[in-house]
Amino acid sequence: MGDRPIAGRMTADAHGDVVVFLIGMRFNSLLAVRSWWPVARAMPRMLRELSRERGQGLLGVQALLGPRVLYLVQYWESTDKLFAYASAADKEHRPAWAAFNRRMREGRGKVGFWHETYAVPAGGYESVYVNMPAFGLGKATGVVPVGRRGERAAERLKAV
Repeated sequence: MGDRPIAGRMTADAHGDVVVFLIGMRFNSLLAVRSWWPVARAMPRMLRELSRERGQGLLGVQALLGPRVLYLVQYWESTDKLFAYASAADKEHRPAWAAFNRRMREGRGKVGFWHETYAVPAGGYESVYVNMPAFGLGKATGVVPVGRRGERAAERLKAV
């Protein structure tokens, strides 16, 4: 699908429950590179690991950037798989989380961090993409023409 727009009205080809995991960091002090650079470098390593090892539950990722914020929207198969990855001693997350916590104590607020987890049951989400490249949940699960799931948002919610 790439970055080329897909003509027409499409919707995500997602089925069943979906977990939306939002994670990000805020540069409270742009000059404090020693505080935020290791945090910024850790996420790509985790995403590479997850993309290499399919079956861990990550469906896809969408990066968003703001003036002082790096923000990732991740789509997961289940909270069980998300939590299993986060707590696995042999994966990238645990050592990165430990290093991050040490750095946070030393950094005196120069970098902020946040995450939110939403477990969305089937029938609790819908999407539409008009003349857009693959994006968001549609990028994670693929897209189908809107007509297959319903022309209106209410119809698509029932079809999931």
